[in-house]
Amino acid sequence: MSKSASPKYTVPGLSTHEGGVIIDLLRMRLHALNDLSLTLKHVHWNVVGPHFIAVHEMLDPQVDRVREMADATAERISALGGVPEGTPGVLVTERTWDDYGVGRADAIAHLGALDLVYTGIIEGHRAAMTEIGKSDAVTEDLIIEQLRSLEQFQWFVRAHLESSGGTLATARTHTERQAAKAGKKAAKPTSTR
Repeated sequence: MSKSASPKYTVPGLSTHEGGVIIDLLRMRLHALNDLSLTLKHVHWNVVGPHFIAVHEMLDPQVDRVREMADATAERISALGGVPEGTPGVLVTERTWDDYGVGRADAIAHLGALDLVYTGIIEGHRAAMTEIGKSDAVTEDLIIEQLRSLEQFQWFVRAHLESSGGTLATARTHTERQAAKAGKKAAKPTSTR
């Protein structure tokens, strides 16, 4: 186990080693969810432009649901005999990703960047689900439930970035700034003259 000490106990049916591995996986999911809820609020406060109100109002329910996910994850860590750490210092020290890099910006630019954020969160959850599923169906179910919401939220974001032909504006981007730029560029009307 990388960051936490081996638990002295865990749930019946799992060894303390298995519990410890799951705790470490959940620890990073907790960091990702806490970071996501803060990022979504950052976007909520800094979004501007013609799509302001739609995006502003779309994000608060996502924030609420992501906070519920973080709480459920932290409680599962505790049930497994671990110690959930949700302080900003621990999150920043242990995370493996950079801070969200878009400030005050057009709604479509933020949605482009959020598409990449959601991709990272979903990929991390799916990787954790695969590992956790080897030993603990209960925790795997928790992650699957969270993925349902996270994938739906990404769909809401992507609906603003997709063309009628099915092309996703952020498809070939690798950074939040590139995705923000691609989203904004795709939203510009083209001249028909």
